[in-house]
This record gives sequence, C-alpha cells and structure tokens, in this order.
Amino acid sequence: MALKITVIGTGYLGATHAAAMAELGFEVMGLDVVPEKIETLRRGEVPMYEPGLEELLRRHVAGIDGSSGRLRFTTDFAEVAAFGDVHFLCVNTPQKHLEYACDMSHVESALASLAPHLHGPALVVGKSTVPVGSAERLAAYLAEHAPAGDDAELAWNPEFLREGFAVDDTLHPDRIVVGVRGERAEKLLREVYATPVAEGSPFIVTDFPTAELVKTSANSFLATKISFINAMAEVCEAAGGDVAKLAEAIGHDDRIGKKFLRAGIGFGGGCLPKDIRAFMARAGELGADQALTFLREIDSINMRQRGQMVELTRQALGGGPFLGKRVAVLGASFKPDSDDVRDSPALNVAGQIHLQGGQVTVYDPKGMDNARRIFPTLGYAGSALEAVRGADVVLHLTEWREFRELDPEELGREVAARVLLDGRNALDPGVWRRAGWTYRAMGRPTA
Repeated sequence: MALKITVIGTGYLGATHAAAMAELGFEVMGLDVVPEKIETLRRGEVPMYEPGLEELLRRHVAGIDGSSGRLRFTTDFAEVAAFGDVHFLCVNTPQKHLEYACDMSHVESALASLAPHLHGPALVVGKSTVPVGSAERLAAYLAEHAPAGDDAELAWNPEFLREGFAVDDTLHPDRIVVGVRGERAEKLLREVYATPVAEGSPFIVTDFPTAELVKTSANSFLATKISFINAMAEVCEAAGGDVAKLAEAIGHDDRIGKKFLRAGIGFGGGCLPKDIRAFMARAGELGADQALTFLREIDSINMRQRGQMVELTRQALGGGPFLGKRVAVLGASFKPDSDDVRDSPALNVAGQIHLQGGQVTVYDPKGMDNARRIFPTLGYAGSALEAVRGADVVLHLTEWREFRELDPEELGREVAARVLLDGRNALDPGVWRRAGWTYRAMGRPTA
C-alpha cells in the first residue's frame, strides 16, 4: 500500500514540501493552525513568492480543475494522524526575542498536538532547523505521549532549501540527510525519497546529533565564506584594491571555488543570521562555546557591511548629513527571486538612511508589500524608473535580474545626479560609466 504523507506547518518550507511530495506521487495532507493560511492554500494560492511553487500547488490541490487531487489541507490534528504514515514537521524555529537561542515552542507545540492522536505505527520526521540535542528529547516525548508508544518513531531530515530555488531543491536535492535510530525509519524515508535517489541524489544516513548539525554547519560555512570576502572588501577599500578581481583570482582555486565570493552588503533572510546565532548559543550550553567564537566575528562583519554602505552613500552625497537628499534604493528583499524581507540588508540600509533624514524611495519586483509592513514610513515606487526620479544617488542593493537589465541612459534621464552605488557588485561598471554615471562598488574604490 502506498505511503500517505502529512506536512505540519504550511509556511515557506511546509507548503513547498507538501506540493513536492504530491508531485512525487504521494497522497498528501497539509496542516496549519492558521485557518486563513489553509483557505489560501485550498484555493491553490501561496502566501509568499517562490518561483514555480504556485503552479506546482495548483497541479495537485484537491478541488481545482485539472489537478491530480493528491494534496489536501486541514486544521485538524486528529484528521492528520488518522491519514498519514509519515508526518513531516515543517514549523518555524525563529530566534528568541533578545536572545541568540532558537525558539523551539512551535516544534514542541506541533508534536504535543500530534502525539496523542498516534494510535498506530507512525514516523514523525523533523525538517525544522533545531539546536543539536533536540531530536533526542523530542523522541522521548513522542514515545511517552503517543498511544502507539515505541511504534511512533522520530527521525530528523534537515531541509536545504534556497529561496528562489526551493521547488527544484525539494524535487532534485543535492543530498538527503536522515538521522534515524532504526531500520524501519530508514526504510520509510528511502521509500519517500525513492525518486530523487534513483536520479542520483546522495542518501546519507546518520544519528540524530549529526543530522541536526548538518544544516547549521552548512549555513555557518556559507556565512563564513560570504563574510570572508566582505572582510577582504574592507581591506581592498583601505589598500585601493579591487575585491571583484581578487575574488575571481582566488575562486579559480578549486579548493575555494567561485560561489559566495561576491562582496556586498552581506547576508540576511530568515535562516543564515538566526541559524549561526542559535548555533553559538547551543555550543555555549554544551560547553563548546570556544569552538564557535569565530562566528561572532562573522556575524559582526556581516552587520558592519550595512553601516559601511550607509557611509559610502554619505560620501557620494558630499560627506554631510542626509537631510533633504533624495536616495533611490533598488531592492528590498534579502535576495532576488524572493519576497522575503526578514533581516534584509537592503531594507536595513534604506531604513538607516531614512532615519538619518534622507528621502528614501524603494522599489523591489516582489517584496514591496512585505517591506511596507516593516517600514511603512519609507517611500515606495511602482517601478525602478519611478524610484530614481529626482534622486541624488541610486543604490543597487538586491541583485534582481530586472536591475541588471536596466538601461543606464533611460535611468539617467530621470535622476538629479548620475551616481550609482552597487551594493552587490553585480552590475557592469563600464556600461554605466559609458552612460555618464559615477559608479562605485563596495571593495572596489578604483574599479
């Protein structure tokens, strides 16, 4: 008999995982405690922007014409427990207020709501990013509170989604990591992921702690690489070097590689910043805090980039106060192909300049509504051309393809001064300079 799958939590991770599991041929039921979110999903709509996700969802949601009908949604834990063989926990684990530590309350609440309804054999699979040691504790809770006892097992299967590529990353993962305690859990997860494994995705079986550490280790490594090149950008600023050429040169070393070596205003979003902070907090609890002290400097370098972009803007405007200066900001989301503005460096820079008296107008292809909710006092425009109208300086802060394809001549006719600061080192300096722009990028004072 074919496995039935449930997905608990239908935010960014859960909605993507549920739709992808239906695409792989499973009967799927998604659950959320927010009725409005469930109603949205039942209509085949997603509450966030992720390329390809809404189309995938509509292909499978029950009740939509032409769909497979394999995907349904509910708010009822009893219904989910009776339906599914494998239950994926995909709820959020945000940073605690005024602390570095991870807030586990959503995961704990989801498990507490599900466990009493598990009367027969079931596998609960955590996908949320959690502090190492959490799975051990949650497995004990599950065995104690599920009527099925030891037949209700736990496994940990961390997610490695990149916003903007989440659908492809779920259907064609570059690796599948499962932390299990027994053969049954491994067998079930091999069945769940049979299609991507057959296509060549590595299937890595570990214990609980290793599975939990993989995601935070990977994010910490990526954060380190990004902050390394940003630190080199600071040195290039001081020495008159070109960080883009430096990155190109060291990237040819295959031990280093070219990815994540574009200097700029740093990383943000809902994962990297909170994950490295939670990792530091957990290492401290385990008595291994000295092993991760370098992450404090990584975090510091990353946050410092935002302030440096503000100062670069001040210099471009003559070095005085921002009062009365018109600043156009291209980008609000923390990365392209996403509407996510959580801890967005672009929005942070725009906000800092605004708070110092600048007249800031922001445009982003997808993140405008979310940006308005966080910074309602900023100015917002409906297009890049509208955003730069009358601007004394233009800041390129999120590397959307739309911005790379802008016509410098057309933009130049709208601004008060042709001054462009590239906070992502993603535009071609020659193209903009030939159109009469003063081009400046972080870590490239002479480029």
